[in-house]
Amino acid sequence: MILTITYTGHNTADLGYLLYKNPYRPQAFELSYGKAYVFYPEISDGRTTAALLLDIDPIELARGSRGPSGGGLFDYVNDRPYVSSSFMSTAISKVFGTAMTGRADAHQGLSDSALDLTATLAMLPCRGEQKKLNDVFEPLGYSVSYETFVSDEKFFGWGESKYVNLTISGKVRLRDLLKHLYVLIPVFDRQKHYWMGTDEVEKLLRIGEGWLPNHPERGYITGRYFNKRRSLTNMAAKRLAEAETEPDSETGETAEENPPEKEKPDKRPRLNEQRLNVVVAELKKRGARRIIDVGCGEGNLLELLIGESQFTHIAGMDVSTAALRRAGEKLKLHRSGSMRERITLFQGSLTYRDSRLSGYDAACVLEVLEHLDISRLAAFERALFEFARVPLVIITTPNREYNTNFEGLSENGLRHPDHRFEWTRAEFANWAKKTAEKFGYRPLVSEIGIADRIDVIDGKCGAPTQMGVFELL
Repeated sequence: MILTITYTGHNTADLGYLLYKNPYRPQAFELSYGKAYVFYPEISDGRTTAALLLDIDPIELARGSRGPSGGGLFDYVNDRPYVSSSFMSTAISKVFGTAMTGRADAHQGLSDSALDLTATLAMLPCRGEQKKLNDVFEPLGYSVSYETFVSDEKFFGWGESKYVNLTISGKVRLRDLLKHLYVLIPVFDRQKHYWMGTDEVEKLLRIGEGWLPNHPERGYITGRYFNKRRSLTNMAAKRLAEAETEPDSETGETAEENPPEKEKPDKRPRLNEQRLNVVVAELKKRGARRIIDVGCGEGNLLELLIGESQFTHIAGMDVSTAALRRAGEKLKLHRSGSMRERITLFQGSLTYRDSRLSGYDAACVLEVLEHLDISRLAAFERALFEFARVPLVIITTPNREYNTNFEGLSENGLRHPDHRFEWTRAEFANWAKKTAEKFGYRPLVSEIGIADRIDVIDGKCGAPTQMGVFELL
């Protein structure tokens, strides 16, 4: 991934003074998951370009992963080393941190001046939201252009790629350009690589000072910056609204006579919480006692199961040893001998026959199928339904029809970059029926979650998650 900043005018090599980076000496910087390089591909009196290149090591990225990916191949095979993401924002703050403050010592006058600057970001994830690029950057004084691509030149049916090469140009201070990029890159990528807490609100307010409170897309920016974490978004929205309505220091007037009403917190549980609660209730209703979570990830379901005395033996299997390690930490297995006797965690693949899958009353496979290649489904079916022969199998997977309710998701887009497919309700029901008939199970298909806007009107979309319960005949 690469960011270039071009300064046109007179004595443009002075860009090096503002960035605190010598134009004639390439530099390297160590990051948590790789290296950042700064170099100048062109230097002249009238035009100078500085480049920030990131080299992300996917192995180190997986080893240090603490995020919500759920493990598996996604830990190693993903787009993070190749796209402009929150890693780029972090690199900007580390490599150009002094430039972001605006301090330039002997060149303070240049730092305080609006310059003719152009920034180009390679491979910014945009997911069919190109118009939002204009809506977000143009109010800040930039002209916006972007280059789009097809997903694969040999398979035009796959449609347009979700990545764009973005170019913004304007007469702005360098510090402001860097702050805008720092905040807005993750807005479009939507995958922060680090944990966000209340301190992130303070950071956003600090870096967004002077431009974010009055931005017409303020709500969109804050919601996406926090990846729709409602508590943090509401906290930031309240603080930004207060900043917007503070009296102007020169006129004494408020920026907005009637500030927006406070957003009411959504009391509805998050979808993942609803999904887990429904599955636990189903297990309790059917009297299951020995449970295995196939593709357990970081142990979210396991954590709920241990709180129910009905479940006497609980196991979690995952292909990712890193995910299993995090699950063990979450369940505090290192602290409790009795907990270790009740819970078993082991590494394995759900597409291979494994005797360790046998002997359970129920197997749960939650939000896992869609991460498999279609060609591997048959192997999964045999491993679980034919060989393990678990009496009760509960499977959940996204409902593709519901995706129309997600802002910015293209018609054929998937909810997660590691999803290989997503089924409509009819497709899932058809798969469930055929699989049950083939292996001697009785299928029951239902939905989880609250149907959203379009479904309320005409019933087209259904709920966000669909569940199949398979009972051995």
